[in-house]
Amino acid sequence: MSSEYLPGLAGVPATQSNISYLDGEAGLLAYRGYRIEELAEKSTFEETTLLLLKGELPTSDELAEFEHLMRGNRIVKYNVREIMKNLPVTGHPMEMLQTAVASLGMFYPTEEAKYSDYKMSVKIIARMASLVTMWEHIRNGYDPLLPRKDLSYAENLLYMFSGEDPDPDVARIMDACLILHAEHTINASTFAALVAASTLASPYLVVAAAVGTLAGPLHGGANEKVVQMLQAIGKPENAKAWVENQLDNKGKIWGMGHREYSVKDPRATILQKMMMVWAEKKGSISPMFETALAVEEICEQRLAAKGIYPNVDFYSGILYKEMGIPTDQFTPLFAISRSAGWLAHWQEQLTDNRIFRPTQVYTGHTERPYMPMDKR
Repeated sequence: MSSEYLPGLAGVPATQSNISYLDGEAGLLAYRGYRIEELAEKSTFEETTLLLLKGELPTSDELAEFEHLMRGNRIVKYNVREIMKNLPVTGHPMEMLQTAVASLGMFYPTEEAKYSDYKMSVKIIARMASLVTMWEHIRNGYDPLLPRKDLSYAENLLYMFSGEDPDPDVARIMDACLILHAEHTINASTFAALVAASTLASPYLVVAAAVGTLAGPLHGGANEKVVQMLQAIGKPENAKAWVENQLDNKGKIWGMGHREYSVKDPRATILQKMMMVWAEKKGSISPMFETALAVEEICEQRLAAKGIYPNVDFYSGILYKEMGIPTDQFTPLFAISRSAGWLAHWQEQLTDNRIFRPTQVYTGHTERPYMPMDKR
């Protein structure tokens, strides 16, 4: 048995999976063999979710049945709403989401024997958007809106945020964003989900564990940091001096670099194109987007040789900001879509389960006598 310590388990295979594949040198990401570019253009979040959960693109009847199940499970019991109403409004939405998801298991219990039933996944994914959008109203002192069954997942998400019928073009962009964030091999939050799943914890607790992991700024929280960074830079002409100062002082440039990619993250490329579509729709490029383009250009000059390019977080936050989504809700949006990937991995883990129990390289004392208090 190897005793070599690899910080962050870098490059250590933790599981076998056929859910998603990436090639960091080629900039390729595929779900079940389908490239992310094609799914973002041609699929929907519902179809992509079913692909992740079941392994194949659905027939029209299968997709219709799945959409029916998803729409019928969006509503959340008032007990959960009351819990949310008693949470501090100053708390981060990810803290709320972890609490609310964990509580769902108490109000929608299931037998352990049925944990692997994919309908459990449907119930959780369907309610993720409801929880996130409910909180936006609750923390502002209002009752949340009820979900609508006549809208797609992305449309209903936008409706429950604003109370208005969503613009079809905006809904399509949101739908593509959900697809892009739905799955990404064994990242930190997915690994947390696998560890929880391996103990046979309920799927609600599996997702709660993943939500808590995604909340960190080195994972899902980076999209918030990107927007804050761009706001601090202010305008495109400030980008060069800001970036060079960060690099010279070994500071972090949020949204740049990814452990798995040595080229530009394919999701970042798609999001950038979507941002251009948004700009065309609005008739102008926002100052924040212009600043982001300037930052990317300067970083490419300084960092491309090291294989550091924009990742998915670099442009996703800008898009959400343009849609009017509050900055601290960016990561919950990430969690909504990634719940599809988490639960696909949860199902896969249970097909050949073994509890995770890694070893350690111990660096402390091996043995020493207890010292009485009067001799310390």
